[in-house]
Amino acid sequence: MDHTAQQALKTVGDKIAHGGRVTRDETIALFGADLLELGRLAAIVKQRRWGRRAFFVVNRQINPSNICVLACRFCDFATKRHRPNAYELSFDEISERSRGVREVHIVGGLHPEWPFEHYTTMLQRIKTGNPQVQIKAFTAVEIDFFARRSKRSVDDVLRALKEAGLDAMPGGGAEVFSERVRKALFPFKIGAPRWLEIHRAAHRLGIPTNSTLLYGHMETIEERVDHLLKLRDLQDETGGLMSFIPLAYQPGRTKVVARQCSAIDDLRTIAIARLVLDNIPHIKAYWVTLGEATASVALSFGADDVDGTIGEERIMHAADAEVPAQLTRTRLQEMIREAGCIPVERDALYNIVNVYADDSREDQERVAQETDAAPFRPLPIASDPEPVTR
Repeated sequence: MDHTAQQALKTVGDKIAHGGRVTRDETIALFGADLLELGRLAAIVKQRRWGRRAFFVVNRQINPSNICVLACRFCDFATKRHRPNAYELSFDEISERSRGVREVHIVGGLHPEWPFEHYTTMLQRIKTGNPQVQIKAFTAVEIDFFARRSKRSVDDVLRALKEAGLDAMPGGGAEVFSERVRKALFPFKIGAPRWLEIHRAAHRLGIPTNSTLLYGHMETIEERVDHLLKLRDLQDETGGLMSFIPLAYQPGRTKVVARQCSAIDDLRTIAIARLVLDNIPHIKAYWVTLGEATASVALSFGADDVDGTIGEERIMHAADAEVPAQLTRTRLQEMIREAGCIPVERDALYNIVNVYADDSREDQERVAQETDAAPFRPLPIASDPEPVTR
């Protein structure tokens, strides 16, 4: 560890103890810092906010179609209409796949023929058949596409989707906020200004959103850091981001790089995100890209959420992600307990559903009350619950 990284660790440690924000230069230096010390600092920040709790959701990802007008260099999922792997789900199939979960996460290709009304009807059909389900759907890339295709404003598109049943938006499509990378890997997809504009509009309309970073391909450390800082600035402005999800690039057949980045890089990125994104409540360890073991370990490196049961995930698996297509509620609890944390089941908006503590009902109710939070208000920083006897 060089002197700059060592000094950055000391400075950031002092800021955690006494207040102050991590700067750009400090963040860059942290990428060269000792991993275990970095994890220790991130764990302190996580524990101050959430104690020993770690969140998950019973959800299902639904990808209505892989037919897409784009051909991004890093994407193994998208295809064209007449290719053998092309598919389109019917409304009945989508509604059926929405049964028995609390959240559906809907993202897909930019279909060249479906009108905007197809998507509002899709949400209405889901809600009619499954009124208990919360819908987290459509990336900023999709919202931009809907607006351009239908000749509507982004605000009008978002209002129509909210009226049809949209509860929240995912964070996908951000990739990395670098024009250099955009031109090289996805030149026809929206860049940082449009992504931020669309999420800002969603927040104005009371639609909470999430945020992501696709890393481990051709981006530089400086580009990763600038991405984090743009998200922090957006959150300062709107307060509408619920979580940040680092997504490790899956080489698949696109082979932008020969192999996926290491678990060490995964843990380092998660820990730094927790230290830098002081205003975003939740940091996810997305097991689909990290794998179960690394996702569990990440709960000791600043992450407080492992996402959910997922169901049939197609996008990362199209890139040969080496993880199961779904995890059960029980297995998610096991992953969280293996990290020494208390499993907390949530919904799409981070309302508490159940606390799987081994203690009394009184403890469960107290933890639920302490962490009950609504979007667009600062989430409470809760004290750690009493030790759990295992």
